[in-house]
Parts: sequence; C-alpha cells; structure tokens
Amino acid sequence: MKAKYCILSLIASLAVLFGCQKEADHFLSEVSVSSSYVAIDMAGGSTSISVDASGSWSIAGMPEWLSVSPESGSAGQGTITFSAPATLDGRSAELQLSCNGKTQNINVIQGLSTVSPATCAEVIAGPESKTYRVTGICTRIANTNYGNWYLQDATGEIYIYGTVNAAGNYAWSSFGIDVGDEVTVEGPKTVYNGTVELVDVQVVKVNKSLIKVAEMDPEDGTIPSDGGELTVKLTNKGTGVYVEIPEAAQSWLSIAAIAGNTVTFRAVENFAGPRNATLVFKTTDGKKEYTAETKVTQLGATGSQALPFTVSEAIEYMTNLGEETAKDFYVKGIVSKVVNEFSAEYGNATFWISEDGVFNDDLTKDFEGFRVLWLDNKEWAEGNAQIAVGAEVVLCGHLTVYKKDDKVTIETAGKKAYVYKVNGVTAEADGIGTEALPFNVAGASASIDGGCKSDVFVQGKISAILYSFSAQYGTATFWISDDGKAYGVSDDKKSTSDPAHDFECYSVYWKDGQPWAEGETQIAVGDDVLVKGQLTKYGSTYETSSKKAWVYSLNGK
Repeated sequence: MKAKYCILSLIASLAVLFGCQKEADHFLSEVSVSSSYVAIDMAGGSTSISVDASGSWSIAGMPEWLSVSPESGSAGQGTITFSAPATLDGRSAELQLSCNGKTQNINVIQGLSTVSPATCAEVIAGPESKTYRVTGICTRIANTNYGNWYLQDATGEIYIYGTVNAAGNYAWSSFGIDVGDEVTVEGPKTVYNGTVELVDVQVVKVNKSLIKVAEMDPEDGTIPSDGGELTVKLTNKGTGVYVEIPEAAQSWLSIAAIAGNTVTFRAVENFAGPRNATLVFKTTDGKKEYTAETKVTQLGATGSQALPFTVSEAIEYMTNLGEETAKDFYVKGIVSKVVNEFSAEYGNATFWISEDGVFNDDLTKDFEGFRVLWLDNKEWAEGNAQIAVGAEVVLCGHLTVYKKDDKVTIETAGKKAYVYKVNGVTAEADGIGTEALPFNVAGASASIDGGCKSDVFVQGKISAILYSFSAQYGTATFWISDDGKAYGVSDDKKSTSDPAHDFECYSVYWKDGQPWAEGETQIAVGDDVLVKGQLTKYGSTYETSSKKAWVYSLNGK
C-alpha cells in the first residue's frame, strides 16, 4: 500500500485518530495489541507496542517510508517496533495485523499534514520529500497503467509519476483525466535524473475542459516529408476557437482554413530531418480559458543531412530513379572494403560501404563510394588521415547508377561526392577514431555527439582509477585525459565537472575484448592507453559503453 496524503487540522486529526474507535478493535480474541494507534515524531524515530497472539501473525500494508520490525511472529507475547526517518510533512498509514483469519488495524501517524497550495515553479524550487498541492492543466499522458502525466501552469511544468486512489491503488480510468483538463493533485516531490516529479499523487479535483480534439486526418497527426495537410476536428462547448502554432514551427506550418470547430493546417516540403510541433486550441466560457493540445509530426526527408539514406535505402532509391541525381544526397554506412586509398596524386578514394561493415560482394547490399573527396569537400593531401575498414562514414554528393554488362552498381558520381563525416566527426584535428589516428578526449566527445555507433579508437593517459581490473568482474573503470591530469574528476572518482578534458573508460574489458584474468598486467595512473569500442553519453559524462569496449594497447604494447 502506498502512503496516503491528506490535509488534517490538529483537532480533527486527534478526533479521528484517537477518539472514534471502538475498544473491540484493540482486543480481538485471536490477537491483541497495547495500542492500535502509533505516533512517530516529525524528526523521525521509533515507537513500540506489545502484541499477544493466539497463533502465527503477520503485518501488511507498510508504505515505503515506514519500517516495521518484526513483520511477523508466532503465538505468544512480543513487541513490534515502528520506525520512520524525518519528514517535512505529516503522513499516515493503516496497517493490517492478521492472525488466525482475523485482522487488527493499526493506524500509524507521523506529524500532521499541513499541505498548502503551490505553483509548479514553487514545487521546482522547493525541497524534496515535501508534499505539495498543485493545480494545472494536463498537457500529456505518458502512461495509463500507473497514471504518469505532465501538469503545467503559468509558472512551469512538472511530471506526475503515479496517480493513486484513496486506497493507494493505481486506477487511472477512475480519475477521468484527459489532456486539457484542469487538475488539482497532492503528493510528495522527488527529483529523478533532473526531472522534478510528484510521486503517487492523489487527485483532489478535476475540472473538465470545454474543448477536446475529437478526430484528426491523418489519424496519427503525421504529414509526409513532401508536404501536405492535417485536419483537426474539435468538440467545443465554449465560445469561439483560438489556435496557437509555436513560433518555432511557423516557418513550415500554417493554418489553411477554420470552419466552425474544424481546423486545417498545411505543411511545406521538408528537406531536413523529422520535425514536430504541439498545437494548442483554446476556448472560453466568458470567465475562464480552456485548452486542448495535439502533436503534429512531419517526416524527415530521407537522404538528407539529418536523416541520411541507409545503404539499402540508397540502393532502392537509385534503382527506381535509374540515373544520376540532380542534387546532393547523404548516405551512411560502414567501410567494408577499400579499393583505392586516398592519395595526393588523385585527391580521392574508392571504397565500398555496407550497413554492417561486411563486404557482401552483392550489388543489392554494397554501395560504392566512387572517387570521393575528403572531409570538407576537399581533395585529400599528404598528411591527412586515411580511410580504413570499419570506419563509419556519411557520404554526401550526387548518386548515380553505373551499368556494365549485366551488372548494376549504385555509387557516388565520380568527384561529385565527399566524406561528410567519419566516425561522427567532420574534421580530423582531434582524430577520426581509427587505429592510425585515434580520437583524443575532444574527438571522442564529438564522435558521441555526432551519433557514431561503430567501434572507434580513443587514446589518452590514465588520470584516475575508480576500479582496477579484477578477476571477479573482468573489467576496469578509469578516467583518461590527453595529458594524464585529472581535471574535474571528483574525490570519489565517480564523476567529473570537466567533460571537455576528462573521458571515462567505463567497465572496459582487457585485450581482444576478453575479461581480465589473474596474472595479467594491471593498469596504473599515467599509463598510455588505446581503447577500442563503442562510446556513449550518460547524463553529462562522455564514456565507453559498458562492456562494449576494451584496452586495445597499454603503453604501446
């Protein structure tokens, strides 16, 4: 059972909790307790009662904030202790002590609830664990199993993580909450991964909105990348309809027509990645404004910089087109075979890419980067980095179909395309993630931000060790920097305040991606390491993906 949250005055609380129970509730023939009421100080502490049972007994209904010891026992006399940490607000719980088919209720109270109305901004700025009563508009519903949704007022937005009834049960359908409704809730605050939440709230009041989105065409609110219309039909019990398009979306989305309670929107062609907007519909009853919201999404242009073709998509598109494209397209893949490396003589290279980095020798699965230029659409020069099998690349340029005999090759048009990205980066100053030119800390971070998902190489000096290699786990966790200095690594080595200089090698394996074994070389601060594997970002920390990277070389060996 979850904790209940209620507003009680001191007099009412004492009257209800201590003056309105029959003596028989305390003394059942099967089990008796010295008191069916337990009071714990707001500052935290413990309180005990005695129990006399005719058989085995157990207690149920404990909320997370309350500890009971023991929770069960055998026939005879004993003591039950109730403990709770300090709290900012009063809270209560009703427990059930069962013995031989009979139940004795035990009411536990810690302080008296003094919950006052608050705005979203006051909740966001206020202390954790405090209980708040907030009124706002339901803007989004994330989960109907537990009742997770977003509440917004004029001062901000908070996340409601769990909605419970008076019995502490999740029963979303019983609350009758829809997007656009004004809802008053009450519950304790917590912060999870930076998100301010009220947890397991109780619904105090629901003021139904006068305007609702009844129907959309297309039904899911998605417009194709080449443009089109979205029609929204509303049910409206208020006066008038006002439509609001976010400023950021006004460059591509507009109102085509308003006919009564039906609004038609028009989107222009999209040449970039997917984009979306939240549309707001408002009406009034003369005293108060009511709102409803819906989302519109426009698909991205496949083959664009934001949404490159996969190899299979590029092959399909060009097979249907049958000739050279009139504009640049972007194609993403992993280098599977190098035909001609970059050279200063020609300034370009020819290589194959596939979706998994394997050369299939199958023209339905392999795409040829034919005579492509280097980064920044420039001819390759002596001293530039070299392409390598396994590198993830995004090519940009004209695509074409090359036919010879009975073979059809889908490829870039010669010298009309270039390497836009390699392993997530568009410049080689901080490395390109290959063995020959590994990333430094800045390059590794740029690769992560660039969306690279392939194995890359990162080089640095160990600046701090959180966990050395052990035979028990086979992995180690340590920090590296370009010069071996631990710039912002915390005293406990678990975090950094300087992600520009510190990179975490998190839960990395030993050589060849194998677990470390007893007797193997151990790492030390100052060691020069070359790590290979997948990279990720956890919160603000740039790091290797857990158990998906390994020490490729240590001090050059």
